[in-house]
Amino acid sequence: MNQTFDMFNRILVKLFRDIMDIEGKAIITEEFRDITNNDMHIIEAIGIYEKKNMSTIAKELSVTIGTLTIAINSLVKKGYVDRKRSEEDRRVVYISLTPKGEKAYKHHEEFHKQMVLATIDGLSEEETRVLVKALSNLSQFFHDMAEKNS
Repeated sequence: MNQTFDMFNRILVKLFRDIMDIEGKAIITEEFRDITNNDMHIIEAIGIYEKKNMSTIAKELSVTIGTLTIAINSLVKKGYVDRKRSEEDRRVVYISLTPKGEKAYKHHEEFHKQMVLATIDGLSEEETRVLVKALSNLSQFFHDMAEKNS
């Protein structure tokens, strides 16, 4: 068990170190060189399927409205995001992607699709279920730690 634990620990530590770096290099191409990996994750949180308000996006990203506002201002200037006030309640600001933002979203989505397919390649359905359970446990651990530390 100790050898398996050590190997699993090394794999997780390496994954955490590499994921953001490798993802950034894979998705921030020449076409999207004016945005950061963090910007791409904001674009992902905004999504292309429905308009969202600032509070919803901030909660999804676990950031403050102030932090998100700074990032959204930059993405609006760069042409990736539109910001519109609600007609019913002028205090509510809806955020949506421009066609340029949707293109970046789809580019990022394709990277994630390829990453998932590479992860489950060669796994049986049972092995995939076990992997999903293990990653769900890890996700819950992070969620619990975030709650405990907030």
